[in-house]
Amino acid sequence: MKVTFITREGEKCAIEAAPGDSLLEVGQRAGMPLEGTCEGQMACSTCHVIIAREWFARLPDASEEEEDMLDLAADVEATSRLSCQILLSEDLDGMEVRIPSESHNAQGF
Repeated sequence: MKVTFITREGEKCAIEAAPGDSLLEVGQRAGMPLEGTCEGQMACSTCHVIIAREWFARLPDASEEEEDMLDLAADVEATSRLSCQILLSEDLDGMEVRIPSESHNAQGF
């Protein structure tokens, strides 16, 4: 399956993924600036992404904890999610994800 990341510069990068992978892991393997400082514990918002509207409805609803963390993220939009909370499935093959313009990775990715 594939996930397409749209970089801050507008470039599209189609990345191979497997069902069960987290979107955060896939993005990190592709060199996207998704820090994931808390390693998926929802204690930060450094893995914030914006899901393409046509794919957003296919995702499970965000938990209250995830919504609270998104309140702290920069450039939040209606379809924003934490990539650590999205587990990929075959239903998400072809999903497009945009990296927010204010996304940073302290590790240099």
